[in-house]
Amino acid sequence: MICGNHDTFFFVWTCIFFGFLLIRIQRPKNFPPGPPPLPLFGNLLHVNMANPLKNFERFAEQYGKMFSLYTGSRPAIFLNSFEVIKEALVTKAQDFSGRPQDFMINHLSENKGVVLADYGPCWKDHRRFALMTLRNFGLGKQSMEERILEEISHLVADLDKNAGGTVNPQNMFHNAASNVIGLVLFGSRFDYNNKFLQQYIKIIAEISKIINGPWNMIYDTLPLLRILPLPFKKAFDHAKKLKNMNLCLINEHKSTRVPGEPRELIDCYLDEKNDGSTFSEDQLIIYILDLHFAGTDTTSNTLLTAFLYLMTHPEIQAKCQKEIDEVLEGKDHASYEDRHNMPYTLAVIHEVQRVANTVPLGVFHCTTKDTTLMGYSIPKGTVIITNLTTILKEEGQWKFPHEFNPANFLNEQLQFEKPEALIPFSTGPRECLGEGLARMELFLVIATLLRRFQFAWPDDAGDPDYTPVYGVTLTPKPYRMHIRRREKFVDDERT
Repeated sequence: MICGNHDTFFFVWTCIFFGFLLIRIQRPKNFPPGPPPLPLFGNLLHVNMANPLKNFERFAEQYGKMFSLYTGSRPAIFLNSFEVIKEALVTKAQDFSGRPQDFMINHLSENKGVVLADYGPCWKDHRRFALMTLRNFGLGKQSMEERILEEISHLVADLDKNAGGTVNPQNMFHNAASNVIGLVLFGSRFDYNNKFLQQYIKIIAEISKIINGPWNMIYDTLPLLRILPLPFKKAFDHAKKLKNMNLCLINEHKSTRVPGEPRELIDCYLDEKNDGSTFSEDQLIIYILDLHFAGTDTTSNTLLTAFLYLMTHPEIQAKCQKEIDEVLEGKDHASYEDRHNMPYTLAVIHEVQRVANTVPLGVFHCTTKDTTLMGYSIPKGTVIITNLTTILKEEGQWKFPHEFNPANFLNEQLQFEKPEALIPFSTGPRECLGEGLARMELFLVIATLLRRFQFAWPDDAGDPDYTPVYGVTLTPKPYRMHIRRREKFVDDERT
């Protein structure tokens, strides 16, 4: 009887072993190296699902400029140096400009919009439209600058109310960034306490929480589980609510718009929509989500990083304020053009972008045809991941790769100089649409707030923790900041 149980046990494990052999994952010929994948799971068990960035850094050290990992049976290649990213996304841009279409984030967006849409005529139409519309609404021109400065005035009013005390800046910066992109999309801003705005942001936060967690990785790795009522289903419920909210906004605009006289992006889009075009209402709903998320999360997280470092490096904050005071003397407010006379402040802002590493893996690409890269053969449809975590502290690209130091962006004459390897907005034909808007917003917010306020780390807050919270976008851990009006603004109010 015991012998029979042993025989059964041996038979079962023999079947499992040969089953694994039958479904084992074969690495393509001349493919970048990487840890051996397991059947079904790929490399899921090789990484910390809560935060895999350290694993990716270790693999980059072990395998070099390129390594491969498997999401289930699907291969992905990580690009770990600026040299290889530039060859892929710029030199061989057409080969590497696709988007993978079977991840959870793609299913949430229905493969529509402009950020995650695959490379093709529809994407080209929508990218062209976005660039043209942003330009027409004054991106880089005074009209956009005026919108941003108007929003900053509400930030200043909020901070003025709390001068002498402390605030939690998380919601404040998120609301402000949301309103700036909202002015482009909807033509109006929401009060920071507006229920619609708060619900919109809350739903996006809930979706982000799921996308940033292990359930997203499980969804992508084990497709058979997608039919089960597991926690990732909540993301799809939340996405449906967001789409309905956007549909309400679109319907409001349809009832008041005058064809040919657009007030903002939604009106422009509706003017483009016709029976023969790739433009549709379904596309517009996702398009709004795309641009709103891309224009809100990255900017607000970069601002949070900026003030974390400025508070904890008071000598850098003071040096910025000295430069800002000198350049803006006699002026009512900062202008985007003033950046050319503020090399140190500009260096600080770019150093913040480098250490913030806000989108650590960029937006995933995929190959549009069989191609080669650095001597390796890359089949069509292979997922390509830009490991910006390694690029933004790559030895040889930065003078001080492992510390917060504005000198990374200053030459010997102390003039601003941007190394080519700073690519927080990616590079090539699929670089971020909102780069110009984000740069303007970061400069105007930081210059305005530093001119008016002093920011300090609260005495009772303990030691600062610079370790970010992992996700599709990295964000600093929640913190408080102590605010006081700078002396000249106190004097202005007394008089």
